[in-house]
Amino acid sequence: MASSQPQLAAGFEGSNSLLNILEITKESLTAVPECYVRNIEQVQLPSDRSDKPTAIPTIDMIKLLKGSEDTDSAQLETLHSTCKEWGVFQLMNHGVSPMLLEKLKYEIEEFFKLPLEEKMKYQIRPGDVEGYGSIVQNKEQKRDWGNRFYMIMNPIHRRKPYLFPELPSSLRNTLESYYLELKHLAMELLGLLGKAVKIDMKKIEELFEDGMQSVRITYYPPCPQPEHVIGLTPHSDASGITILHQLNGVDGLQIKKDGIWAPVNVLENAFVVNVGDIVEILSNGVYKSMEHRVMVNSEKERISIAIFFNPKFEAEIGPVISLITPENPPLFKWIGMEKYVQDFFTRRKLDGRSYLEQMKLQNGN
Repeated sequence: MASSQPQLAAGFEGSNSLLNILEITKESLTAVPECYVRNIEQVQLPSDRSDKPTAIPTIDMIKLLKGSEDTDSAQLETLHSTCKEWGVFQLMNHGVSPMLLEKLKYEIEEFFKLPLEEKMKYQIRPGDVEGYGSIVQNKEQKRDWGNRFYMIMNPIHRRKPYLFPELPSSLRNTLESYYLELKHLAMELLGLLGKAVKIDMKKIEELFEDGMQSVRITYYPPCPQPEHVIGLTPHSDASGITILHQLNGVDGLQIKKDGIWAPVNVLENAFVVNVGDIVEILSNGVYKSMEHRVMVNSEKERISIAIFFNPKFEAEIGPVISLITPENPPLFKWIGMEKYVQDFFTRRKLDGRSYLEQMKLQNGN
């Protein structure tokens, strides 16, 4: 197994100079710089749906765990049908304490209040994808209206020494506590997803135990012309599952359901759990990863934290063999997780479900 971190292909660069643009929004920016302006078709919602937030399915973790011992559990069947039809759900009663969530909110808000020169200590370095800032392929690429801080959390030996270990101690300790809680929660969810789709728990553990796990913290500042920008480009997650928390309760997440973009009204204290491309691949297309994006507004900042749970770097990913039959042939290629991650970061920008499409077998070969 290669030991290198994911690197960007030639021509990619960390757009740290753009950080100043979003810092200006704290002062008196009245118009959107051209590099952020999107085509109106990319931004606007259909008029008949623009004021109708989508009520995505809700899963109660306590009821799900209680019912999971019963093979015919109605809760497990609800999880199964939700991941087939939606690929996303809100998770209630997840067990993470409100006190920890409030502490996390405070610490991350304080981080984004730091002077720019302090945050720049964590800037994305040339040829890399981890750190604070944005990734830009070329000068013509339209930028997202947001600042992100992305880093690998696991395996621990892959943590960049100048990122997580150098965060302010209070933020570091709180983030570690939150990450460990979600790591346990994610393994429970992955086990239940496996059970629902009839993947053996041993296979789930073989793939995901001590897997690649990363975090993205994103700050979306208010925008003077929100109708012209996108906070986060439409995409499906290239992960196993993603657990998202809206730290300050400001909505902005939108999902593409039946070809239509619809805003999501996230319930207080709920997590949003996305099926990622990897689980769609493992389930041989039974479960669907959801294409989503983030929009911004003119009055309130939005702060979110997403943790991505993936198989270990040594794993081979592809349709689970036990699900393959003559009537259900494989739909996707098999690939090593190390190469999967490398390809994701080097071959494309966020672009809908295009990376998943690259994983599909053509004509059954």
